[in-house]
Amino acid sequence: MATFIVIVTFAVLVRSTLGFGEALVAMPILTLLIGPQQAAPLVAFLGPTTSTVILLKQWQDVDVKSVWRLILSSLLGIPLGILLVRQMPAGIVNAAMGALLLLFGWYNLVTPRLPTLEGMGWAYGFGFVAGILGGAYNTNGPPVIFYSALRRWSPDRFRATLQGYFFPTGLLILISHGLAGSLTGTVLRFYGYSLPFILLAVFAGGWLSHRIPRESFTRLVYGFLILIGAYLVIHNSI
Repeated sequence: MATFIVIVTFAVLVRSTLGFGEALVAMPILTLLIGPQQAAPLVAFLGPTTSTVILLKQWQDVDVKSVWRLILSSLLGIPLGILLVRQMPAGIVNAAMGALLLLFGWYNLVTPRLPTLEGMGWAYGFGFVAGILGGAYNTNGPPVIFYSALRRWSPDRFRATLQGYFFPTGLLILISHGLAGSLTGTVLRFYGYSLPFILLAVFAGGWLSHRIPRESFTRLVYGFLILIGAYLVIHNSI
C-alpha cells in the first residue's frame, strides 16, 4: 500500500505542477502493482479530482474562449475517430504521435522557439484532432498540450486552461468506467485511501508551480513531453 500511495501522490504532484502527465507516471507502475483492470479506473479518478481543486482555486486563469472551442471541436472529431479506429492500428498512430511529441519537445529545448499561435481559430483545429485521437485511441491530450504550449501562456494560465479542457473529458471517461462496471469496491477503496494524499499533492503542486521561474516551467513542460513521446514510441513498438 505504501508504494501505491507514493506513486499516486507523485503522479498527482506532476499533474498539479505542470497541468498534465499523471497517467504517464501512474499507469505503467500501477498496472504492475494492481493490474490494468483496477489501474485504469483509478487513474481516471485522479484527473477530475485534481482538475476540480485547481479550477476552484484558479478558475479566473482559464482561457474560456480557447476551452469552449477545444471542447466543441473535440466533440465533432470523436465520431470520425471512432470510424478511424477500424482503419488504422492504434500502435501505429500512437507511435507516430509519440515521435511528434519527441521532436516538438526536443526542438523547443535546443533551438529557437516555434511561432506563437495568435488566432483563436487554431483551437478548433487542435481540438478536432484531439477529438479524433480521443475517439479512436483515448489519446486526446497531446494535441491540446501542443496548442497550449504554442500559445505561450503564463504557467498559471497554462495549468488552469488545461484543467478547463481535461475536467469535462476526464469526467466522461470516469462515467464510462462506471457504466462499464469498472468502478469496483476495490477501486473505490484504493481511491479513498489515496484521497488525502491526492489533495495534499494538488496543493503542493500549486505551491511549486508558483515558485518555478517561467523559463524553467516551460523547459519542464517540454522535457515531460519528450518523456511522454518516448513512452508512446517504445510502448507501441514492442
